[in-house]
Amino acid sequence: MSVAPHLHLPPTDRILSSRTGWTRAHWEVTADRMLDALTPYATPGFAQYRLPGRNSWSGVVSDGLEGYARSFLLAAFRIAGAGGAVDPALTERYAAGLAAGTDPASGEAWPRLTDCSQQLVEAASVAIALHETRPWIWDRLDARVQERVADWFSGFVGGRTWDNNWRLFQVVSEQFLASVGAPYSRADIEGGLDRIEDWYVGDGWYSDGSGRNFDYYIGWAMHLYPLLWARIAGPDGDGGRAAVYRERLGRFLEDYPHFFGADGSPVHQGRSLCYRFAALAPVWLGALADCTPLAPGLTRRLASGTLRHFTERGVPDERGLLTLGWYDTFLPATQPYSGPASPYWASKGFLGLLLPADHEVWTARELPLPVEESDTYTALPAPGWLLHGTRHDGIVRLVNHGSDHNPLPEAGDTDPDAGADGDDPHYAKLAYSTATAPESAPHAFARNIDNHLALLAPDGTPSRRVRIHPVRCEDRLAASWSAARLPGDERAHRISTTSVLHGPWEIRVHRVEAPEGAVVREGGHAVAHRTSPFAASGPGWALARTADGLSSAVVGLYGWDGGPEDAEVARDVEANAYGPHSAVPYLRGAPHPGGVAVHVTLVVLSRDGVHPEALRSAVRVRVSGDAVTLDFLDGRTVEV
Repeated sequence: MSVAPHLHLPPTDRILSSRTGWTRAHWEVTADRMLDALTPYATPGFAQYRLPGRNSWSGVVSDGLEGYARSFLLAAFRIAGAGGAVDPALTERYAAGLAAGTDPASGEAWPRLTDCSQQLVEAASVAIALHETRPWIWDRLDARVQERVADWFSGFVGGRTWDNNWRLFQVVSEQFLASVGAPYSRADIEGGLDRIEDWYVGDGWYSDGSGRNFDYYIGWAMHLYPLLWARIAGPDGDGGRAAVYRERLGRFLEDYPHFFGADGSPVHQGRSLCYRFAALAPVWLGALADCTPLAPGLTRRLASGTLRHFTERGVPDERGLLTLGWYDTFLPATQPYSGPASPYWASKGFLGLLLPADHEVWTARELPLPVEESDTYTALPAPGWLLHGTRHDGIVRLVNHGSDHNPLPEAGDTDPDAGADGDDPHYAKLAYSTATAPESAPHAFARNIDNHLALLAPDGTPSRRVRIHPVRCEDRLAASWSAARLPGDERAHRISTTSVLHGPWEIRVHRVEAPEGAVVREGGHAVAHRTSPFAASGPGWALARTADGLSSAVVGLYGWDGGPEDAEVARDVEANAYGPHSAVPYLRGAPHPGGVAVHVTLVVLSRDGVHPEALRSAVRVRVSGDAVTLDFLDGRTVEV
């Protein structure tokens, strides 16, 4: 694909940036285009940007504030990174917006900050942007406007936020109040920073609140805001906390490059994916806070590769706008709190513009990503994930045995799903990747075929994977269990799954408890494209392949003896963020005998040619009771 021509980018530099061709100038031009594109949607005083698209549940005024606040982040990084040497109209727009947004008589005033309101999120972006642009905006504001801005922020003081990453919005906003001599609560700041300690789980990983909540919020919120708070507090005001945050971010970044494919795509997992390249925030932050273990050339290659990945696929669109989706608009990949300006949290992905132009991140030659150098296997015990990348096709796959976005059960609960809110296609799947997305449209998720092992009720209703109970995660192996329920059956049936990685393959070993007569079904990765994927199936195998050569296949190695229709490919439309036509290969077993049965499946996602019949002979499976032994052609043996 070619970069969108409407961006008017400078020529590529293949000496400095041999992998992407991108330099700092490309970032600046992209930022300028995104900012300029917003002006037609501004209210007269520039306090709100009311963009086209579906409104959030917070309403049009809150959405308008969101447009101002999130784009102000991008403007701030651009202004501060250039030392103020930008088009004066840019600083004037955002200064004018502060005056109008805090003036009750302006007709476009921002909503007051109230407990747990969406405005709290947006205020944090305004606080950070004001701090970073202080010499060019805050210090030049009329004293009366400064007072109104401080008064607006005062809604945080003593207020209540949701008990997750929102605690940090209060922290950075009240620290900004402190920095300008306005009233604030030290207890609010310390309380928020103390609270995130309860969610630190080791190896650089936090949970976003109580539970197993692991996704990109760990990088673009849980790591980002504490270190931005430290920038506002200054070295004499952080109480030694910044050193801890820097150490944790450094550890997190050791593994983080393994989440990105050779084409620049991040693994497609978790909520708020319309923020897209906000996933780059911790990468830039490591350089900004001088705590990154990544070489400068790797930092820029990773960041430029991801931004270029999206621009090549129409992000921003021909209007210069970010839409609610991944590439094109795709609402099932969003949440009810997502409004038309929500995607502008992607501004966090431009944090690197705060680094001066002569910083080594901008001047060093690009280095390859891990997946460009070799096949990779990365075990992440904290979130319960395995990452495996294959050099020949550049795909990274995430095997999920730990993140379900559900609260933890209460002590003493005997129901394994007690207190869980339900399942979500962006958390409940067995696997995700940089080349695929889950079937997330409601009509498709009701069928719940892709990357899921289900018990089927007589009417075809599938069981769900609600709460994931991790068992182990090390080397190339991870395991967990979950409870499966069928309509009318009060019993929770335990499904235990172990994933074993070998080359480009994932072998799933399932121990399935089920009532007699229940049907077991398992799907592979959903592939999607502009045109309908090719599909084929045979005894014990099924395959789907897109027009550009991405193949997904499932091969039954043991326990799949459902008869002549035991393998098929399910098709759908408008169900997948990667394209309008999608397909999922799946296996369907014979009626369960009751009690416990073992199923072993080989799952393939590859840009190579895939021959499912041949793959069955690549792994020998031996089952003895609950013990399963996998013998591979290269001599490797794994016991599960």
